[in-house]
Amino acid sequence: MQKIIKTTVLLAALLGATIAQAQTTEEPANSVKVEGLQGELSLGEVAAPRVGETYIKEEFDDWKMRCVIVEEGPEPCQLYQLLLDANGNAVAESILFPLPKGAAAKAGMTITTPLETLLTEQLTLQIDKSPARRYPYSWCSRGGCFVRLGLTDEDLTAFKKGANGKISVVPVQAQDQTVDLILSLKGFTAAYAAIVKATPDQ
Repeated sequence: MQKIIKTTVLLAALLGATIAQAQTTEEPANSVKVEGLQGELSLGEVAAPRVGETYIKEEFDDWKMRCVIVEEGPEPCQLYQLLLDANGNAVAESILFPLPKGAAAKAGMTITTPLETLLTEQLTLQIDKSPARRYPYSWCSRGGCFVRLGLTDEDLTAFKKGANGKISVVPVQAQDQTVDLILSLKGFTAAYAAIVKATPDQ
C-alpha cells in the first residue's frame, strides 16, 4: 500500500513539474534582468481593447473606418479623414456615416474646424469643378466648431466619381482670406460600401 502511495505521489510531482515546464515554455517572460541595473525591466504586454474605446477597423487609401468597441451587438462605425491645408498642416477633421433608410439624406457628415473660424462666413464644400455648396455652423466647443451636413444620392455619387473635395473656411484673424482644405476622395467608394455593410438597417 505504501509503495502505491509513493508511486502516486511521484507521478503527481512529475505531472506538476511537466505542467510548470510547459507553462514556462508557452508564456514568455514579460520582464528581464539586466546586469548592472537594479530590479527588472518590464517588456510590457498586449493591451486588451476595452469597451468604449475607438479603434481603426479598416483603411481605404485616405479614409479610415473607426469603430467603437461594445459589449455585444454590432459596433458603431464612422468614416474618418484628417483635413490638411496647402502646407500639409492638420487643420480640421471630417467624419461620415450612413443614415437610416427613408431619410431625405443618405449619409451624414460632421466637419470640425478650429475655434478661430469666422462662423458668419459659414463653410463651403466643392467637389472637383462642381458648384460649391455653403453650410452653416451648428455649435462650438473646446474641441472646435462643428458643421453638420446631409449628403444626398447625388452628393454621394459625386464623392464616388470625384478626385478631391475642397473645404473652405474663413479665419477670424484674416477675414479677407480663406483657408482651403483638401478632402481626398481616394478610396471613398470602397470605404462607403464597407461602412454601409457594417451599419445595421442599411
